[in-house]
Amino acid sequence: MPLEGARDGAPGAVQVADRWHLWHNLAEHTARAVARHRACLKQIAAAAEQAESRPGPALTAAEVPAAESRLEARMRDQHAAVQALYARGMGLRAIARELGVDRKTARRFAHAATGDQAVARAVSRPTVLDRYQPHLHRRWNEGCHDAAVLHAEITALGYRGSIRTVYRYLQPLRAGTASTIFAPSALKIGEVTSWLLRRAEDLHPRQQQLLADLRGHCSQLDRLADHVTSFAKMMTKRTGDQDLAGWLDRVDADDQPELHTFAAGIRHDLAAVTAGLTLPYSSGSTEGNVNRIKAIKRQMYGRASLDLLRKRVIHHPP
Repeated sequence: MPLEGARDGAPGAVQVADRWHLWHNLAEHTARAVARHRACLKQIAAAAEQAESRPGPALTAAEVPAAESRLEARMRDQHAAVQALYARGMGLRAIARELGVDRKTARRFAHAATGDQAVARAVSRPTVLDRYQPHLHRRWNEGCHDAAVLHAEITALGYRGSIRTVYRYLQPLRAGTASTIFAPSALKIGEVTSWLLRRAEDLHPRQQQLLADLRGHCSQLDRLADHVTSFAKMMTKRTGDQDLAGWLDRVDADDQPELHTFAAGIRHDLAAVTAGLTLPYSSGSTEGNVNRIKAIKRQMYGRASLDLLRKRVIHHPP
């Protein structure tokens, strides 16, 4: 551990944890917590789509069924099969051969405790067509089946992808293998995480409404948002010496396993984290130089000697 090395080398120095890394680590644990509530994200997205596209009283999130796609069902079956073989002591390579899947897929499913965790990452990746899918389905149902026309229409709405992407998306509709009724996907884990990590006033009104709906629908996500906001205020106002202990106690008392892991890491280097959330010092300059050197190394990987790398690092503008 870097902090342990610094402690041994300079026992009298005051260690200050880097605030960027603290926030980055919190963001990663927050994303895992959000992923655990995929069903809530899907229900809120479906309720919002129903409210925007259909007349009459809107359904509540609890009334909207969280339909599962064939992809999700297949991944759940694969997850169950991988878990069964892994529990019998079979190695990941053998599991991959047995089930005919990639070894990385076998490893991901073996390390996912539940089916929800297994499918969350794969089905929550954003695509360039996400926000334009309702328009495509509506126009398809109106009789417009020309990919070029539809591409021009969504380009006018802000789409920046290729016509080929639109054509591929329409193929299942053209072949009759997909429903022409748009079934809204779940909100993306990444976008919901970003809402939780940003100030409410910086969000678009629709994002604010969706986040409010999520918090009202899921008490765990509501409390997660409170924990993230409290940590952000503590970090920006430098009140770690006053507030960190209380924040850790509140997290430990809550049913938030992902934040429990984050809190345990903080306690491992509590003095340095407290200093990082209290003192004005920052290792940002050092981190920036490390990143600059890494970027230069990647540019020259396999193409130059150490002497040339040294010269480039020395003469590269700061």
